[in-house]
Amino acid sequence: MASSILTPPAVAPDIAETVIEFPDNFLLIDLCGAHDRNLARIEDMLGVQILRRGNRLAVVGEEGPRKAAVTVLENLYQRLEAGRGIEAGDIDRELRMGSSEKGVAPQDGDQMEMFSGGRVEIKTRRKVVEPRTEAQKAYVKSLFDNELNFGIGPAGTGKTYLAVAVGVSMFIEGKVDRIILSRPAVEAGEKLGYLPGDMKDKVDPYMQPLYDALNDFLPGKQAAKLIEEKRIEIAPLAFMRGRTLSNAFVVLDEAQNATTMQMKMFLTRLGEGSRMVITGDRTQVDLPRGVDSGLADAERLLKGIPKISFSYFTSKDVVRHPLVAAIIEAYEADAEK
Repeated sequence: MASSILTPPAVAPDIAETVIEFPDNFLLIDLCGAHDRNLARIEDMLGVQILRRGNRLAVVGEEGPRKAAVTVLENLYQRLEAGRGIEAGDIDRELRMGSSEKGVAPQDGDQMEMFSGGRVEIKTRRKVVEPRTEAQKAYVKSLFDNELNFGIGPAGTGKTYLAVAVGVSMFIEGKVDRIILSRPAVEAGEKLGYLPGDMKDKVDPYMQPLYDALNDFLPGKQAAKLIEEKRIEIAPLAFMRGRTLSNAFVVLDEAQNATTMQMKMFLTRLGEGSRMVITGDRTQVDLPRGVDSGLADAERLLKGIPKISFSYFTSKDVVRHPLVAAIIEAYEADAEK
């Protein structure tokens, strides 16, 4: 066991104290964080008080938040025992999901075991990626289970990031031969023609978020070599016309900016042994006025077809800065007026 729990009598009708004892003082220091910042975040999010007493932590608060804090602390300590570090995102993840998951994912890479109740982990060359919300966890499961997936929701919910992570994981395991990442090269208030350079120079800035995600999962030199060998392709949507994409993991990002004809063209590129993921945000369409979004049409036409999965995200699934969720909620509230 990572720790033992002692619960003394309640100090107030609705307030009680739970004391957790941790055997390794060095891991306890990492658990608390510099200047106890990890504990402060848990206190702030759950409305409890956490006191350090030697190799023990006393959690004071109402029963629900107190039990949640204990679970979060236990899970984070187990993470440290497994040789993993703790970052701000890991704390946020445990605060959202800690009570619903126990233990760590199996080390043999068996996906069925991964989703049988344990913690979900996507292994890549540079890092292990974990879903941080229940919606993200369900989305990752769909990416492994289905050949055609849609991820729809606001910015910052991890739609593309998780899709690329799963693609890299499948590529490493030999389940696909190629990774193909694409986006519509649609301007958001600026014109491509105003950018300097040839076509590649003009298009690459629009593909940069895909490069960023890829470089998070593969060492830079390895990613560059795979791109040079065409085993990883990052290209505008228009470059997909006329191709059959077989034995590949294919991601179309910013799909709300694909027209209906472009979306149909892209979806019909799906070949044998391939998986395809389409991600987009209905609220950020940059198409000219009067041009229908292919994402909306695909959702309407394909939603009832078996083996095509639709995953939806809300502002509650935003895993960027907390202000991003607040900004999205403010715009959503204004749109509803």
